[in-house]
Amino acid sequence: MINNEITKNPGSESLKSDAVQNIKGLTSEEAEKLLKQYGLNAIKEQKKGALLIFISKFWGPVSWMLEFTFIIELILGKYAEAYIIIGLILFNAIIAFTQENKANEALELLKQQLKIITRVLRDDKWIKLPAEQLVPGDVIHIRMGDLVPADTEIISGNVMVDQSSLTGESQPVDRDPGGTIYSGSVIKRGEATCKVIATGANSYFGKTAELIKSAKTKGHLEELIMKIVRYFIMIDGILVGAILIYAFIYKLNFGEILPFALILLVASIPVALPVTFTLATALASLELSKKGILVTHLSAIEDIASMEELCSDKTGTLTANTLTLSAFKSFQPFSDNELFSYAMAASDESDQDPIDMSIISYIKNNKIKIIELGKKLKFIPFDPQTKRSESIIEKLNDTQKIRVVKGSPIVISQIAHNSELISKESKNFEANGFRVLAVAMGNENDEKLTLVGLLGLSDPPREDSKQLLQELKDLGVRVRMVTGDTELTAKTIAAKIGLGQNICKRESFKNPSGCDVFAGVFPEDKFHLVQGLQKLKKITGMTGDGVNDAPALKQAEVGIAVSNATDVAKASASLILTKPGLENIVDAVKDGRMVYQRMLTYTLNKISKTFQVAFFLSLGLLIFGVFVTTPTLILILIFANDFVTMSLAEDNVIYSNKPDKWHIKLIVTASLIIAGAWLIYSFLVYIIGADVLNLSLPKIQTLVFLALVFSGQATVYLVRERRHFYKSRPGTYLMLATLGDLIAVTLMAYFGILMAPISLIYIASLLFGTFIYMVILDFIKFPLMKKLIS
Repeated sequence: MINNEITKNPGSESLKSDAVQNIKGLTSEEAEKLLKQYGLNAIKEQKKGALLIFISKFWGPVSWMLEFTFIIELILGKYAEAYIIIGLILFNAIIAFTQENKANEALELLKQQLKIITRVLRDDKWIKLPAEQLVPGDVIHIRMGDLVPADTEIISGNVMVDQSSLTGESQPVDRDPGGTIYSGSVIKRGEATCKVIATGANSYFGKTAELIKSAKTKGHLEELIMKIVRYFIMIDGILVGAILIYAFIYKLNFGEILPFALILLVASIPVALPVTFTLATALASLELSKKGILVTHLSAIEDIASMEELCSDKTGTLTANTLTLSAFKSFQPFSDNELFSYAMAASDESDQDPIDMSIISYIKNNKIKIIELGKKLKFIPFDPQTKRSESIIEKLNDTQKIRVVKGSPIVISQIAHNSELISKESKNFEANGFRVLAVAMGNENDEKLTLVGLLGLSDPPREDSKQLLQELKDLGVRVRMVTGDTELTAKTIAAKIGLGQNICKRESFKNPSGCDVFAGVFPEDKFHLVQGLQKLKKITGMTGDGVNDAPALKQAEVGIAVSNATDVAKASASLILTKPGLENIVDAVKDGRMVYQRMLTYTLNKISKTFQVAFFLSLGLLIFGVFVTTPTLILILIFANDFVTMSLAEDNVIYSNKPDKWHIKLIVTASLIIAGAWLIYSFLVYIIGADVLNLSLPKIQTLVFLALVFSGQATVYLVRERRHFYKSRPGTYLMLATLGDLIAVTLMAYFGILMAPISLIYIASLLFGTFIYMVILDFIKFPLMKKLIS
């Protein structure tokens, strides 16, 4: 049996060398005292106080216009209007503050769930703790893919460290025992046991490692809608200019016209946009976290709604990630026992590598007698780039050193004799879906090694993979399997889970459109695969787990770190799965599309209302020579609109069965047609009030105000459902907001609060007429929406 100096890892019972074995970590009592002395291993964010945040809501273009209008109204002695404007300013500030606070609480909870976990020696046991619990004097273990959680000094081991984010150095640096590694660095290769020397604000760069960098990344969706809104503000600017010219020509009172013009501009600005978007995505992230999906960038929730391609790792995502040794074959002059002995020599239980553990478990479970080869001098663990592990062993009673290598048949065939035999025999294993490992040995300085045998590992498909792949297909997402296995193995697994049989190699990355499976892929190749799909104008998702997957996860619109991913992969991804398999991804696609539907409702609603209100108020003045409704009532209208609009963030919606796309021309066209129809309705209400009912101007202005409120409410229900409006139940908050709006404006109109009173019969008739008009519009809308979602 091998005299293995490297026994068990941190996470097991002991450490890897005599130097480390003598190290004693802190006791729980010592750690508790040090935590009180030094504080948490975290740097407190400089957050604004609640009062300052609230005050900031009164500063900005929208607030300035309202505040300017307030001053003008005061100067003109129009105190009622001035008080309403102050009310609107306060209303917007309070709503923005409370909703933003709600979103921030969601983001803080998200950050709590994305804490870095560290392997720490406490009370002579290796345990896992949140990095913020580390104190100076703690002994920790770091390995490839970890973010270094504190300033540390290496006790044992060698690592390659990327500290570019701290120092700007473009090249990784090597660190040996006695060397210092700073908090926030990335371990690119190797592993080491270290002593914590500084934490939190006392660390050299004053930077703590974190998985979530910027939760409030602005999404494409928000930028897109802001462009549309800017366009409508420009149109409003032209209309306001026309009103001012009209006022100048006909010598109208500028004291009356200027507040009206400013309020008209305010009515076009999406005051609720930023907070509605942040709230919608933050609430969706909380919902996803309950399902086992952690979101590091809120914009990813929008992007996953549009995802057309998903490149998925095979191991652990499509398969069960339970590797078992299922077949083996030794080659003369070696026996099966020698094959297992050499395979064991090129394995290390301390690293808990799934491949090594499958071999070790098989040997233990079957009580195979291992031949004593000698003393292990050096072990190089499996590396995804080299696709092999390697040991140097000093033979018993001999100074001769032998080299044992275990790895991919393709890699071993390049350094061993009998490459044709390796290729031929491995194909027989691959035909049964096995992942094949070749084992070779020779003297340390031999150019070519001797083939000992082959091992066949099985990793069966997950029971739910086939069903979930079909579900993603039904949602319009094409899944492509990405694996380092050979073509034959990949083809066998693909057939079992229902994927296509078009197997491609790395050379196909530039034009991957016809490929179902990519075989023989190295982790660093995934970046080029993502680029290839993006060149085909595809919104792409990519799963990954290792440090070498990080570039691809960053490049993809939707980077997904799987449940066993390294810290670096998690930090590069926009979504982190906490459970294996595809189920979480299916949930994320559905939830992302529901957010899209809510935001599409907001967009359609905003464009329609902006067009209707701006053109009706402007053209009404130019055609009839009077204000069709008063500036005061326009302000109340803004109240009513924003109150309901914000409830859309939690509306009850149905996800679409295809990737969602922002068809701007169709969205604008549909919105303008709906707005045009409501514009006709608004003029009809004015004409009926003036010429049929012979109402006085103040009463007509009340009637028009109610028409704008009722039609605004109807528009929300008209556009929230892409089918007929009655096909789904609106959200509870939306219905309550609407009910509150309707009751409030009805009472104000009936009792003459801030407006001329009108009969309850007129109010009820107008409400009924608006509903009938909405039903007619619903049949006009239906074909437009069909195009929008096709």
